Amino acid sequence: MQYCSTRGGVHGRDFRDVLFSGYAPDGGMFMPESVPVLSPDTLRGWRGLTYTKLVVEVASLFIPTQLIPREDLEVLVGEALSGFSVPEVLRIARLKEGLSVLELFHGDTLAFKDLAMTCTVRFLDYFLRKENRRATVLVGTSGDTGGSAIQSAKGLSGLDVVVVYPRGRITPVQEKHMITCLEDNVHVFAADGSSDDIDQPLRRLFADQELVRSHGLMSLNSVNWSRVMIQLAHFIYAYLELSGMEQAKTDGDLPELEVVVPTGGAGNIAAGYIVKQMGLPLKLVAMVNSNDIVHRTVTSGDFSMAANVTQTLAPAIDIQDPYNMERVFWLLLGRDGASVKNMMEEFQQSHRHSLQENTRKLLSQVLSSGAVTDEGILETMRRCWEENQYVLCPHTAVAVWHHYHCSHSPRLNRCYIATASPAKFQAAVQKAGLTFDLPEAVLALDKLAIRYENLERSQNWCKDWEDRLREKIQSVSSARKSRGTYYI
Repeated sequence: MQYCSTRGGVHGRDFRDVLFSGYAPDGGMFMPESVPVLSPDTLRGWRGLTYTKLVVEVASLFIPTQLIPREDLEVLVGEALSGFSVPEVLRIARLKEGLSVLELFHGDTLAFKDLAMTCTVRFLDYFLRKENRRATVLVGTSGDTGGSAIQSAKGLSGLDVVVVYPRGRITPVQEKHMITCLEDNVHVFAADGSSDDIDQPLRRLFADQELVRSHGLMSLNSVNWSRVMIQLAHFIYAYLELSGMEQAKTDGDLPELEVVVPTGGAGNIAAGYIVKQMGLPLKLVAMVNSNDIVHRTVTSGDFSMAANVTQTLAPAIDIQDPYNMERVFWLLLGRDGASVKNMMEEFQQSHRHSLQENTRKLLSQVLSSGAVTDEGILETMRRCWEENQYVLCPHTAVAVWHHYHCSHSPRLNRCYIATASPAKFQAAVQKAGLTFDLPEAVLALDKLAIRYENLERSQNWCKDWEDRLREKIQSVSSARKSRGTYYI
């Protein structure tokens, strides 16, 4: 299995190469040069596997045994997923009227990011220990990714983690999962701006190949292929559990499953589309909040940012730059790196691009979409509670709104992705007039000491933030030198 850039300038990289990369050197994102196709017999053979064993099967398709032997892969994945609060790691809530909610939030930070993050950090640590080296992880977060990266990597001798989050635009629980971590290898910055603002200096830092090389700089955002790769597994798990394939004839077509995904940076929806390319008949629906760029792209071809990011009750998807759509476009356009390069460079320079009509039609054939207001989020949370005594987080409510407002074929089974626990979003729960008992681990966060640095909004804020973060990366590296450790 080899990997290439979505912009056509890089080919022939192996899994270790892309694991330790952020963006590709040409500015693109890494993808497998070929996508394996799963036969119906393979899928039937996987039915009944635990989620953990399914992750091993999926990862083994993309990680050659020469890099991570099968027995090592089983240990790494098993250890990564051993700390979740339910034995099965994830859980399906089967509610009334065909409403099936796939709960992906039973990890340390109560968000779906924990599933892929814990595995990816284990892979990193495996190679770093094997090679006696260290790396620096630089992460921008809209709320959940930063906390998950910190909790997965804290205390590891081979990794330093630098996280930047948008101050005042995330919930107190999301913030505390980051700023209460006092380990020496964790460095947290609170930026006076949006998550899209944070992405700008981070892209410039990752584009500096000398900085990346000399300081072992890498990403744990869903820019990192490993994150997307692990996310393939929960789409396959959902299909095996909810599609009704066990009732289909062995020589007949596999039944379709509709999967509805709350969408921000589009890493989850990109994973779903890759699974579709692997042969699973998924009907994908991307649901967004008032930051509706993905919805506008699907319905009208308008791939353009709004003037500002709108703060909503679903802050983890308050994103106007859905960077993983680049992976979707690359697959959609038949791996045409030159076309993707032109499209994405125009978008990055002008913050807008109009899809050609044939491209928009192709996109609408593989992905449908919808947009939900804050009032729609609250109404969905209330209705789900009234009908099921089940509390949704506001992001999951963005997806479940589709269940209550869009017609469905009774022959089509559906799955709604629950990306976070309502415990992280108490203000939204209370605004909906509901209550949710906080877990002890969340209550304990209030008693912990905090540590972080501010990134203030200045006239030249992007350059100033870039300089501050560069200084932090360099100081972390200097500390390594004084301890006699090395870079990747």
